[in-house]
Amino acid sequence: MEDTTQGTKVEPKKFMLVNSRAPHGTVYALEALEVVLIAATFDQDVSLVFLDDGVFSLVKGQKTSGLEMKNFSPMYRALDDYDVKKLYVERESMERRGLKASDLLVEVEVLDRKELGERMAQQDVLLSF
Repeated sequence: MEDTTQGTKVEPKKFMLVNSRAPHGTVYALEALEVVLIAATFDQDVSLVFLDDGVFSLVKGQKTSGLEMKNFSPMYRALDDYDVKKLYVERESMERRGLKASDLLVEVEVLDRKELGERMAQQDVLLSF
């Protein structure tokens, strides 16, 4: 990205958004996804982490009829179109919920708690939902 006022190149910020809440019943998971898409639109270095009940956001075959909420989980497939390729899931969160990578809608990098902490420490901006 170029700063036209000074003619210098500005490095993108590293944004990491952490989704730790279940996908339905609140707006947090949808808001996290929307913020990721907005940041990516502005050419920032964006990554998205799923931990705790947030891992349920990526589970295949979600049905929201009866919840009076739109099923927004297919939007995760569009992240690649926005060059959001850094998707991480905490291994311990998946294991506690009986999930494996093949249960998820999109390809993710599964990291243990320590590895995830190291990635978080490298970010300029860390937002939790």
